Amino acid sequence: MVKRQLQQGGSGSSARGSKRRPNINHWKNVTGGPSLGEFVPFVEPLFRKVVSEEVERVMSRFHDPSLRALSNPVGTSEESSLRLQFVNKLPTTIFTSSQIEAEDGTPLMMELVDGRTNERVTSGPLSLIKLEIVVLDGDFGSDEGEDWTEKEFNCNIAREREGKRPLMTGELTVILQGGIGCLRNLIITDNSSWMRSRKFRLGARAVQKVSAETRVREARSENFIVKEHRGELNKKHHPPFLSDEVWRLEKIAKGSPLHKRMSSRRINTVQDFLQLHEVDASSLRNVILGTGIPKRTWETMVGHASTCVVDDNEMYAYYQDTNKASILFNSVMKVTQATLDGQTYQSLDKLTHSQKILVQNLRRQAYYSKNQWVPLDYLPSITPSRALNFDLSPEELFKVSAPIPGNLTWTPEHAFC
Repeated sequence: MVKRQLQQGGSGSSARGSKRRPNINHWKNVTGGPSLGEFVPFVEPLFRKVVSEEVERVMSRFHDPSLRALSNPVGTSEESSLRLQFVNKLPTTIFTSSQIEAEDGTPLMMELVDGRTNERVTSGPLSLIKLEIVVLDGDFGSDEGEDWTEKEFNCNIAREREGKRPLMTGELTVILQGGIGCLRNLIITDNSSWMRSRKFRLGARAVQKVSAETRVREARSENFIVKEHRGELNKKHHPPFLSDEVWRLEKIAKGSPLHKRMSSRRINTVQDFLQLHEVDASSLRNVILGTGIPKRTWETMVGHASTCVVDDNEMYAYYQDTNKASILFNSVMKVTQATLDGQTYQSLDKLTHSQKILVQNLRRQAYYSKNQWVPLDYLPSITPSRALNFDLSPEELFKVSAPIPGNLTWTPEHAFC
């Protein structure tokens, strides 16, 4: 009967009226009991409580790390508790056909760490997992994102160009021992100039799945340039050596007009460059390099040269008889001590303005009189209480100096003329 009344529109509703809001009192008319509207005040609090508890339970999963980790499906961008990473840093430039090493020349190392503690996993089955080493697009991670999905990682693996050898050869798999592994004999066979970023990265991923719930996040190195092996003969050194030819410095191309101009002024090595920069930087920049050299080029050149490691134990003395003045300096002519008017100064900051000018003039004279330098080999044993006294006679000072190498014959008179 109720069904027939609903079908016949017992409430007076029509096909057009069926879209109207239903009359909750209809149930009272049909059943003879209380209307649905009369139930609302009693049912509504119950529904509110159930819904509130359910929402609170769901939201708590986003704040509880343990629940979030369990609920995180494999392959999402949620941070993994296990991750692979490179222990040491790769150089900014690598050459084809050369074995890949770390920036400091040591073997490249990988490790597995627990992201929650940031400590290496040193025991258990995970500490012995097998890894695959791959080449990645240099653009991967250019957005500085520190997390990615497994799919994103795989999509950024770089493949060799058509008709070329495999992009990387050597031992492409490594098994961790105690959570750490050494990468050996890895060689990239092609340059990176054809990539959009003109750079590659190295990556590492676990060969086997640990479990359906656990993901080991892949490793991603810094990006780097790969150049042809023939360019290695002309590569810049970082840091440069004092004995390096001057074109090993950044912004100085081998055989360029700048290089030739420096060679014509007897600036052949990095040491020559640093010596003149210390003695007369403005002359080096304006006269030898040219007034048109950009500021940034100059700063890059000097900055690179300044990273050169200087042996502070290789010290020299220069004496000027006219003023009875002496200076002590290292192999790039950085003055560390001066004796003026019978007084020794170990800190040049304590000199007066006129004394600083005198020291600068002494250094300039020494630069153009390198055959008058006296090398000293006893300085490491000197203490502040035993500071070098340049009031010694030329004969006494010469006795404590190092033997002069080569076929030169030195006398105290030559040293202090």
